[in-house]
Amino acid sequence: MTSVQTNIGAMIALQNLNKTNSELAEVQGRINTGLKVANAKDNGAIYNIAQQQRSEKAAYDAVRTGLDRAKSIADVAMAAGESISDVFKQMREKAVAASDPSISASSRAAYNSEFVALRDQIASIIANAQFDGANVLDGNAASLSFLANTTGSLTIDMPILDLRLTAGAGTAPATPATDVYLGTGDDLTSTVNAVAARDRAAASLDFINGQLAKLGAASKRLESHNTFVSKLQDSIEAGIGNLVDADMAKEAARLQAVQVKQQLGTQALSIANQAPQTILSLFKG
Repeated sequence: MTSVQTNIGAMIALQNLNKTNSELAEVQGRINTGLKVANAKDNGAIYNIAQQQRSEKAAYDAVRTGLDRAKSIADVAMAAGESISDVFKQMREKAVAASDPSISASSRAAYNSEFVALRDQIASIIANAQFDGANVLDGNAASLSFLANTTGSLTIDMPILDLRLTAGAGTAPATPATDVYLGTGDDLTSTVNAVAARDRAAASLDFINGQLAKLGAASKRLESHNTFVSKLQDSIEAGIGNLVDADMAKEAARLQAVQVKQQLGTQALSIANQAPQTILSLFKG
């Protein structure tokens, strides 16, 4: 039946054209954003998962910032500790030379002057061995803890060393060494003092090198965990991409197809709208 009141063909053609236009808008949106799930309207469940994982990845940025800070603290401490170790090597050398009973008074005074200058340098090195307010060479805390995950359930500890000289004259070396035995009052003014300073410097040097090994191991662990967190973030990002990224090659091909459908739909609607015109031919005399 042909009717001028109700054009069923035009209605169907219009519905199909509207559907095609909707598809075209979807494809263009994916091409513009590069995402097949750009918001909750596209796919609520996938969008929720993706947002949670984006939040997790962002939280790991904070963890990595803390680990970078920890590594910087360890690097500064290692540099200072190595300088202190070098100072103790020189102090031991001076003490060994001054322990020779045959040297002259002027030579002993020269050795002592160098020894005292080196001894007093240690406090300055320790005081300056800090980064962002943290100093792990002055023994002022049990340890420093840094976040290892986003929930705070895991931490990595950095040991706190105490490389300060003891107050006054040093203590007798122990075996194995468990402290810095050289004191702020040690000197080389006599053979006896030089011998004591020599032994204390040697024991202290062994202790310092052992402590630096512990700090180096902690720094290596921090570096390794930081690398792991970086790889974990890459994996999370890849997982998010698998969920929400659009296949651009597929979408480009789909765009071409939908554009053809749109053109054909427009022509079909035009033809359907012309159908009522055929009724006029029935009334021509």
